[in-house]
Amino acid sequence: MADKAGKGMFKNTAVRMIAALVAVGVFSGITLVFVYNYAMPKIQTNVKAETDRAIRNIFPGASRIESTREEDVSRVMDARGGLLGYAFTAEGNGYQGCIKLIAGVDAGLSGMKGMEVIESQETPGLGAEIAGGTFKEQFKGLSIVHPIEYVKNRKPQKPYQIEALTGATISSRAVVNILNRRIREIRGLLKGK
Repeated sequence: MADKAGKGMFKNTAVRMIAALVAVGVFSGITLVFVYNYAMPKIQTNVKAETDRAIRNIFPGASRIESTREEDVSRVMDARGGLLGYAFTAEGNGYQGCIKLIAGVDAGLSGMKGMEVIESQETPGLGAEIAGGTFKEQFKGLSIVHPIEYVKNRKPQKPYQIEALTGATISSRAVVNILNRRIREIRGLLKGK
């Protein structure tokens, strides 16, 4: 009889532990949902502000940024309503993780206006230099009639070449590949109209 009482007490304790774990799990899940729903509009506002800032850095004369039906592509207009070009997001894998860019091309889809790194987990001091002035300045006015190329340890000889970062060739190559892929997609979307 004492044995049966011991088993019953063990069952009671196990049921209570399981019930407590379920209650904590449900409470945590509900709390996460509320925090997510509270924070999401603020996160989206910040992402939009960061995107607009990047586009205005690429297109200094931008007065209006209009969304298009194409995914992540915006028309950038001047004060008179003239088309300055197109801005778009592009992302892909770098050396240590995802690289997310905002880039701009001219209205004729023949030249880069510039690019900004929005997100990167590249190695600090090396790969992280893709967001730095010297590297990203190379993309201003870069021809995109041909796919962009990178060269190592020498100055670019062609209008569609950039110089890779010393010690961060993988990150440089990743940016070039990300842009080439996305420019090809956008060219197909916009010229297909």
